[in-house]
Amino acid sequence: MTSSVVETEEYEQIRQRVYMALFVALAVGLYTMEVLLPNPVPWFRIGLANILGLTALFCYGVRAMWTVNLLRIFVGNLLMGSLFAPGFLLSLGGGLLATGLMSVSFLLWKGKIGPVGISVLGALGHVSGQIVVAWLVVVRHPSILMLLPIFLIFALISGIVNGLAADYLIELLKKRSDKQCLACSEELNKV
Repeated sequence: MTSSVVETEEYEQIRQRVYMALFVALAVGLYTMEVLLPNPVPWFRIGLANILGLTALFCYGVRAMWTVNLLRIFVGNLLMGSLFAPGFLLSLGGGLLATGLMSVSFLLWKGKIGPVGISVLGALGHVSGQIVVAWLVVVRHPSILMLLPIFLIFALISGIVNGLAADYLIELLKKRSDKQCLACSEELNKV
């Protein structure tokens, strides 16, 4: 039995939807688990859920990363009972700036920057977005900027760790199927 091109395209679309649903579910799970862990610095988390956003970026493109990251923020905060609380606003502000920076860097430097570089840019953007939102909404005092160097150091470390983990996950998905990730197919040029 042979399959037509239409059936193959439909199969790939279904497969992508299943993987995207798994990425979102795992990202929400990691996000809610990480909220329950003690933080070394207020408002700071390692951001393990970003691994799945990065993987979605390199497997399915910019739109997929936006989907994973925004759904993670909204659903995760909904499950934790903090939707529209100050913590949600911090997460949303950081997430929007981080996802925007990662999208732009991915599109500008296609093939020249990998998951680690994009992850570091995203982590630095996330911290910067959180500081801006914290200053605008939570603590309207200029001394909050004094925390920025500490947060940027932690962000650099967590960005490297998350980028390495995402790179490993992307390599596993590449081995699983040649068509699984955009990094190993011609569709990267279409994004």
